[in-house]
Amino acid sequence: MTDFKLSASLEEHDDDVRGVAFPHPKLVLSASRDATVRAWKLLEQHPPQYDCSISSHGSSFINAIAYVPPTKEFADGLIVSGGKDTIIEVREPGREPDQNAEALLLGHAHNVCSLDVSPDGRYIVSGSWDSSARVWSVGRWECDALLDGHQGSVWAVLAYDQDTIITGCADQSIRIFSPMGKFLHTIKGSSDVVRALCRVSPGHASGAEFASAGNDGIIRLWKLDGTQVGELLGHESFIYSLTSLPSGELISSGEDRTLRVWNGDECVQTITHPAISVWGVAACSENGDIVSGASDKKVRVFSRVKERQAAPEVIRVFEDSVKSSSIPKQQVGDVQKEKLPGPEFLQQKSGTKEGQVVMIKEDDGSVGAYQWSQGAQSWMSVGTVVDAVGSSGKKTDYLGKDYDYVFDVDIEDAKPPLKLPYNLSQNPYEAATKFIQDNELPVTYLDQVANFITANTQGATLGQSSQDPATSDPLGTESRYRPGESASNAPTPSLPSSRPKILPQTAYLSIRTANLRTIRKKIEELNEQLSREGDDNAALVDAQLLALESMMEPLEQSLTGSAAARADKKLMDGVRLVTEILSTWPVGQLLPALDLLRLLAATTPSLATYRSRDGNTFLDILVESKVFEDPDRPNNIMLAVRAFSNLFETSAGRDFADEEFDTIHTLVEGSTDTSNRNLTIAITTLYVNYAVLFTSPSHSSQQRAVARGKIVMEHLIHTIQSTVDSEAVYRGLVAVGTLLGRDKELQQAAKSSGNLQKTLDKAEQRVKEPRIKSVIREIGALLAP
Repeated sequence: MTDFKLSASLEEHDDDVRGVAFPHPKLVLSASRDATVRAWKLLEQHPPQYDCSISSHGSSFINAIAYVPPTKEFADGLIVSGGKDTIIEVREPGREPDQNAEALLLGHAHNVCSLDVSPDGRYIVSGSWDSSARVWSVGRWECDALLDGHQGSVWAVLAYDQDTIITGCADQSIRIFSPMGKFLHTIKGSSDVVRALCRVSPGHASGAEFASAGNDGIIRLWKLDGTQVGELLGHESFIYSLTSLPSGELISSGEDRTLRVWNGDECVQTITHPAISVWGVAACSENGDIVSGASDKKVRVFSRVKERQAAPEVIRVFEDSVKSSSIPKQQVGDVQKEKLPGPEFLQQKSGTKEGQVVMIKEDDGSVGAYQWSQGAQSWMSVGTVVDAVGSSGKKTDYLGKDYDYVFDVDIEDAKPPLKLPYNLSQNPYEAATKFIQDNELPVTYLDQVANFITANTQGATLGQSSQDPATSDPLGTESRYRPGESASNAPTPSLPSSRPKILPQTAYLSIRTANLRTIRKKIEELNEQLSREGDDNAALVDAQLLALESMMEPLEQSLTGSAAARADKKLMDGVRLVTEILSTWPVGQLLPALDLLRLLAATTPSLATYRSRDGNTFLDILVESKVFEDPDRPNNIMLAVRAFSNLFETSAGRDFADEEFDTIHTLVEGSTDTSNRNLTIAITTLYVNYAVLFTSPSHSSQQRAVARGKIVMEHLIHTIQSTVDSEAVYRGLVAVGTLLGRDKELQQAAKSSGNLQKTLDKAEQRVKEPRIKSVIREIGALLAP
């Protein structure tokens, strides 16, 4: 058979997509940790386009979803969902979220983590962390049977047929029940938690009747009597989901970033996702298409039929996102870079099986992962290996969410320890703040808790993606900031001792990653709010909203490196629109417009050359907007500072930043002592770019460059002394070192004050990271006699 290819990428969820269902070719359902269930209706097939609507909006995360097929009473079927609030909600697809559900099924005492519907649509089965499964009759909406005897969470349930229910449990056992609750027998054989179950089609080569999978990464094939008739090996971590195709093939997904297609006992296709976890997979029984839900908040549909596949450029974007993704080192085991083959291996050797992964030492010294595609008969890049995401490479489950660490924190003697969950994608201070708030602890514990997190996760860091240098930030901010998405901030990788010379920095840094759809949607929502409030002077008119829509395509093309798109008139119209919003909207509603300003600064010289009818620059308008006079909204200031940083991406922008240095520095200087980590990093990034500019051989005035370099260095020394964030310290040190390499006068000024050496000593003692030591060592060499 032909390979599956991307049909559509559906992006509306704000958190992990935990569950998916594919009732029929024109409807996809998804459940997410953002507390919503969404229905995706197919509008167009060539290329596939979907309309998204929120079916349900709960109070906490939702991670299980199922579908009751249509009946006379419910012509459109029913959506069944459950999650942390322990309630199973049953709702018609066309009903608004604020309307009453058809039924609320109450009985579980803990998180509902699995749901299934019997083939005849007569009953629903649910599994929960309360170590039980329940059977619910459709229509009567009562619990007909309690399936107990489990010694752990019931992660998987399968309504196999009208006479049989199968459960998979954290106690490593599979149990068989009747729908009336009669326990039939237990199946042993799994070596770890059982997380997934699915029906196996009749005629499968193994003779199996159902399949199971879980934390040991093995798919096991079973007879209902408990006889194991096969194993499917290939996954490299937890398997979270299983389903079967009309063709009889099996589909699996898991923590190794992959969705895999199995024909008999052979893996015939591996679809790697640009996400760590592929939580759920489902198949359409009518056309054989499949859908996945992943930790990158996206729902993806795949098809083997060319007419239902996405446009080539959309498929290419997906493939490129996989290539540019980062793979935690411990997912691939011990990597000895010096023993790895070079790129020539990919041309000289073929793979031995579908999904085989090899590590290649790239020409730039990085380690690339390549996966063999049997269909294409070639090696496909699936990412770059980076430092690991935890001490074991496996997540720890706490209150229904997976974490890299769950610490026991002793606050008081003779009392049980408190649980402190932490993901390396979080800012330690944000995690510490939430821990203190959740446990009603004194705020004076904040530094102590944050330092505890930092000290106990040293060396375990997420790496930056290996993106094109023209669109990425060499120091790693892209993995840290996602405007319009959830505000999780990932630390950049520490520098190994063998890293080449760091100083001087010669490349300008920019922050270009964005979700344009989310930005546009937020501006439209805020504009509608202004209209409802009767603020006609501020509300955008139809022509302006059209300009907002029209700028999206050239802006996206510019962000991916298209030189032609930079000159598109629609971007100039976008500059006018953004400056109009900055001039008229309340400061509390400027965040999405500032996000657009940041992107325009990086993609078009029109922002730097813009002049209003009154002759004002965008900087004049930004000053008048009072953004920098509102310290209670540090994210507004942060985006404005990032816009300044992005100016250095164009020649006109660099000239503008140079000419307006005094104004920009004065604005930024007022935010030096902020406690907002992202703002501090934005400021130090800006000064890295100024350091590169001032040390450039093409700078117009050496005297002016030295004078301004002294101002920047003094500011940076203060920042390095006052901040606790290692990334801000690192960037500040890189900027200082770059400036010191420029001129003997700057070196002499630094030596004579003595303040710099004290700052370096303090930074090295406070931030014990190899990269910090490396750059301090290089600065010391510059200051040596």
